[in-house]
Amino acid sequence: MNNRLNILSGAKWEDIVGYSRAVRVGNIIEVAGTTAVNEEGNIIGLNDPYEQTKYIIQKIEKALKSAGASLKDVVRTRMFVTDISKWEEIGRAHGEFFREIKPAASMIEVKGLIGAELLIEMEMTAIISE
Repeated sequence: MNNRLNILSGAKWEDIVGYSRAVRVGNIIEVAGTTAVNEEGNIIGLNDPYEQTKYIIQKIEKALKSAGASLKDVVRTRMFVTDISKWEEIGRAHGEFFREIKPAASMIEVKGLIGAELLIEMEMTAIISE
C-alpha cells in the first residue's frame, strides 16, 4: 500500500478508535462515517436533520479536497438515519449537493448513532477519473 493517503480531521477520536476521516488508495477515496459534530465537539443542527445533513456533506467535501477530489467525484453515498420519516428533509439537503452528480445512494434507518442528538451519519465513496 505504498500509494495510501490517510486524511485526518484532527478529531480526538481518530487516535482513540484508530481511523481516518478518509483514505485514498490510487484513485479511490473512502470516507468514514461522518456526523454533524464540529471541531469543538458541538453538534450542528440540533434536532434538524436537514441542517445536520448539509453540515456533514460540507465536512466530507473538505476531506475530499484534502485527498485531491471533489463532490463531483462521489459515486456512492450511504445515509444512516435514526428516523426514516425525516427522509424528505435529509433528501432535500442531499439533493442540493448531488442533484446533478446523482451518485448511487442508500438511506437506511438505524436504531441509534453514537450520540442521541445525532440524526444522520454519512459515508461516501469517490473515484477520481484518470
